[in-house]
Amino acid sequence: MALVTGAAGAIGSGICQALLQQGCHVAATDLPGENLTSLVSELSSDFGPHIIGVPLDVTDPGSVAAAFDSVIRSWGGIDLVIVNAGTALVSSLEDLDLEAFRRLERVNTEGTLLVLAAAGRHFRIQGTGGDIVLVSTKNVFAPGAKFGAYSATKCAAHQLARIASLEMGAIDVRVNMVAPDAVFSSGSRKSGLWTEVGPDRMRSRGLTAEELEEHYRNRNILKARISARHVANAILFFATRQTPTTGATIPVDGGLPDATPR
Repeated sequence: MALVTGAAGAIGSGICQALLQQGCHVAATDLPGENLTSLVSELSSDFGPHIIGVPLDVTDPGSVAAAFDSVIRSWGGIDLVIVNAGTALVSSLEDLDLEAFRRLERVNTEGTLLVLAAAGRHFRIQGTGGDIVLVSTKNVFAPGAKFGAYSATKCAAHQLARIASLEMGAIDVRVNMVAPDAVFSSGSRKSGLWTEVGPDRMRSRGLTAEELEEHYRNRNILKARISARHVANAILFFATRQTPTTGATIPVDGGLPDATPR
């Protein structure tokens, strides 16, 4: 039984699909609306009752608690929590609006904290162990210009997950991170992050949308186009407990020498 936050985006939807293909029951959570509704409808056609949609605002403690309660009532428990919800902003530090920064902080940092805390309380009561995986970012290790708000708030989220690994190990809860580079889309679902970031990156490099994706592919060692499925595969490695590992990060970036904790 898995709960995925930010499920309606490009990476989130790819994670949901990969988990379902492995036989997992998945609670896809995101802000209420057409994006979440359409995702559940699409996945239900192939996976039936294995997928449910649960509205969840990660910035609202009551919403987080209600979503966990809803999933537990539906399926009796949760074994895996994927902390994926996030948002982005392009701005230099000199021009960064404080309220805009705080909006990112509420989603990327406070949202991570609220979901980690709710998951920890649930796993402690459930008493069967569990797994938490944070979808982090290569920006934790190699931030980009005009991306300070995103990089800083995701760094804080990453550190919270590392601390959670220390605090939850005694109850057999493993907390790990995956750090992808750019994922532009998953099927027909476009990345909200790249909808925000893409225009600035295209202008600064004089590239079209297609050329921008090619630029990101060519900058990694393996010349790999990073996909949502690649991110999901890294999550599956942790979730299937193939090694006794917690507090670790898997880079999903094709090999970026400047962005690696290797």
